[in-house]
Amino acid sequence: MPQGKNLEGKRIVLASRPVGEPKPSDFRLEEYAVPEPGADQVLLRTIWLSLDPYMRGRMSDGPSYAQPVPVGGVMEAGTVSEVIESNNSGFAKGDIVLSRAGWQTHALSDGKGLSKIDPKLAPISTAIGVLGMPGMTAYTGLLDIGKPQPGETVVVAAASGAVGSAVGQIARIKGARAVGIAGGKDKCDFVKNELGFDDCLDHRDPDLASKLKAACPKGIDVYFENVGGAVFDAVFPLLNPFARVPVCGLIAHYNDTDSKPPKWAGAMMRAILTKRLTFRGFIVSDFAARHGDFLRDMSQWVREGKVKYKEFVTEGLESAPEAFMGLLKGANFGKQLVRVGPDKA
Repeated sequence: MPQGKNLEGKRIVLASRPVGEPKPSDFRLEEYAVPEPGADQVLLRTIWLSLDPYMRGRMSDGPSYAQPVPVGGVMEAGTVSEVIESNNSGFAKGDIVLSRAGWQTHALSDGKGLSKIDPKLAPISTAIGVLGMPGMTAYTGLLDIGKPQPGETVVVAAASGAVGSAVGQIARIKGARAVGIAGGKDKCDFVKNELGFDDCLDHRDPDLASKLKAACPKGIDVYFENVGGAVFDAVFPLLNPFARVPVCGLIAHYNDTDSKPPKWAGAMMRAILTKRLTFRGFIVSDFAARHGDFLRDMSQWVREGKVKYKEFVTEGLESAPEAFMGLLKGANFGKQLVRVGPDKA
């Protein structure tokens, strides 16, 4: 019997657009009858669901680089899925694929945008982590915008997260000093002792500014921005002339409701001029042409143990909203994943 017959699926949709912090009522769990794949379609079963801070922007309908999730629409996300039924010559039943199935247990695809994952190369969860979008974000943002040189100081916020942890380790591979900023002693210890950063500071420390200055005696040449807020306030005075700031995320501001420019905007513009600073926002798709380079280098570094990674897993699709709300507050320790279904690989 085809697997799609009589299958009950679950999905999480956007129930309402959040104002400020997302709350449980902004999400809704629905059950649905899993459809049969039509001509040239495949039926996917979600194994791993990636949760990432950018999803907060997709919940809002303000101007952005991507279309928002419609109210009532399935929350969007990268996933690792198994092909459980195929009418597409490019994919066979049992194939493991990288997909964008979103927050649901099953999805149909015409095969476009799917890419096969080889379970023998690495755990398949890494395809949405260190060997996927977060890893490539770190690789391209740091190397193509930050351009760290041997002996320079690289500071990265959210240093224990999926992107930040990779940034600091790549900086070390390139001969730079890596100073991380993370939330809490456990995360800072992990960043220093396990990942090999030169130092890591707790962003909750009231003396963050003075401790960061002591950790960066020659100033900061590259600041990989994931956070904004008080962390940026501590970093900003320490930026050296010609410092580069890849702006990857601003998680401290994703729930802001006030759009007025901050009081220090004028001082920042003066510093950009007098210190000749480079601030560049980017989206990982800007560097799509670098995917081959990234996969070659990062997979080798992971195999050699030069880049280590940590995963923070919650179980079951139902756990996704709470896990996502926690992610926005730094509750995760490593790459935030949801195990939606069994990982047979």
